[in-house]
This record gives sequence, structure tokens and C-alpha cells, in this order.
Amino acid sequence: MAEILIYVDHVDGAVRKPTLELLTLARRIGEPVAVFLGAGADNAAPTLAEYGATKVLAADAPEFGAYLVAPKVDALQAAYEAVTPAAVLVPSSAEGKEIAGRLAVRIGSGVITDAVDLEAGEEGPLATQSVFAAAFTTRSRVSKGTPVIAVKPNSASPEVAPAAGVVEQLSVTVAESSKGTEVVSRTPRESTGRPELTEAAIVVSGGRGVNGAENFHVIESLADAVGAAVGASRAAVDAGWYPHANQVGQTGKSVSPQLYIAVGISGAIQHRAGMQTSKTIVAINKDAEAPIFDLVDYGVVGDLFEVVPQLTEEINAR
Repeated sequence: MAEILIYVDHVDGAVRKPTLELLTLARRIGEPVAVFLGAGADNAAPTLAEYGATKVLAADAPEFGAYLVAPKVDALQAAYEAVTPAAVLVPSSAEGKEIAGRLAVRIGSGVITDAVDLEAGEEGPLATQSVFAAAFTTRSRVSKGTPVIAVKPNSASPEVAPAAGVVEQLSVTVAESSKGTEVVSRTPRESTGRPELTEAAIVVSGGRGVNGAENFHVIESLADAVGAAVGASRAAVDAGWYPHANQVGQTGKSVSPQLYIAVGISGAIQHRAGMQTSKTIVAINKDAEAPIFDLVDYGVVGDLFEVVPQLTEEINAR
């Protein structure tokens, strides 16, 4: 069976959930081979093996942290040349998509980004995408070279499938041309204790109906009750009620959780483009004619300041 390269997204050796999803998807089309860059490969290997990695190609170099993206592309290219895989999968994060694009150019291949599903095809892997502001669903394949595919978080449920996961050292030479952009400082993101927005299984978002930054505690309380990430519509962000990092939509972040709760959000196409692939969608809005209700699985017509506190109280009571 053909080998599939998986770029491992991790934090200090702790493998992040999108990588486990990639390993699960990769098993549909071949044998997953994980590429781990940075320190901590030996600690990460048992987790990668548990979810199906037949082997782990590991490399550690100071350049991976000292410069932006390009040294990691050098490493992934070295892994590609060592394995000659049938496909390369990366998480569809901002960094992941840049890595995918750069690698595709180097190896003369096509690239697909923001895939939400993956399956085997007679002429190569078939990727499902939600395109044109989520108005259409497409199935695509790369027609030239080795497919490089960036997959959105929450596109699959990680499934355990124990494999060998043998760690092998990968020889990487970082080119001088990859050192053009140096990282001069890093500031840790302030932790809220909530899940990362793009990776969360549940997202609760507030919009114009929240009517002020001082009222977003209603959204946060519900999110904390269900263990969710907090999102915001463009209207709420533009009004300065919530940080741009939490914006969901075409000009913000794209999410695909198991459950999306839209509170006080009208459902403009810009917002729908960023959350329409959610598995279950619930809307709370006092306007029964709001466009969001055309999209949802469950809708509640009512004042969010009455409905949401009652919902939060009921959840906490359980």
C-alpha cells in the first residue's frame, strides 16, 4: 500500500488533534508516515503510533523555530524525496496552507486547501471542499504530481489504529534561501482556558444582537457550560465588542465543529461561509425572519438575554 506523508502539528511535543484526524483520513488511502519537526519526537511517537503512523520521520534543527515556514518546507521536501508518497497531508491552518503551497511549487504538484473529507479514487485521492462562500460542495483531485492536501480541523473523528510508529531520523539541509525571514520575538497567547476556535468540537458565537462588549459574558457563560470556544460575527468584531482573533466568517476564521450555536447572529453570507460545514447548527434570534434560520438544524425564536441564561442554568444544573 502506498505511503502518505503527514505533517505533524504539535506544541512542544504534544500532538494536536488535527494531526490525529489526518492520520485517520490517511488510512483510507494508504499507510500514514508522520513527519515530526522539532524536539520531542520520542515522546510524540507513541501517540502517533496509536493512531496509525507506521513510522515517524523526525528532524530537529534550530532553524525550524528561528525562521518562518521555509525551513519546515525544506524538511517536508526531504521527507517527500525519501519516501516518494502517494499524497502529502497537512492541517489547514495558516501555517499549514503556506507549507502546502510552497511544497507543491517545489515538487511540481497540485494543491488542494480546506478539504473537509478525503477518500480513495481510481486516479488518486478525492477531496471534498466547501467553496464559493459555502454555496457549493465539490469533489476534486490533483491531476499533476503528488497531491498536497490541506485538511480543515474537525473533518474526521480521530480513530485509534495501533501501528509500529518506529522513529527514524530524517536528514535535512536547510537552504540559505530559507533564512530570509527571521523570528525576532515571540509572545505567548493569553490563555482563556477555552478550546482553540478552529479545533473546538463546540463553538458558541455572538453577533450584533449581543448589543455591546459588556454583554458578551452571556455568550462566554454558555460556552464555558458546554466546554466550547467563543466566536463572534464580523459585526460584533467591527464594533469592538470582541477580538478579531475570534471572528468566524469569510474574512475571519473558518470552523467546522460538531455543534455550532449562533446567538444574535442574522446569518449574512459572510458569516455563513465560515461555519456552514458545522455538523449541527443551532440559532437563537428574536427575528423569526433572520436568514440564519434557513440554515439551522434547530432554531429558537426569542430574546437571547432570556433564552441563553436559562439554557446555561439548565446545562449547569445537569
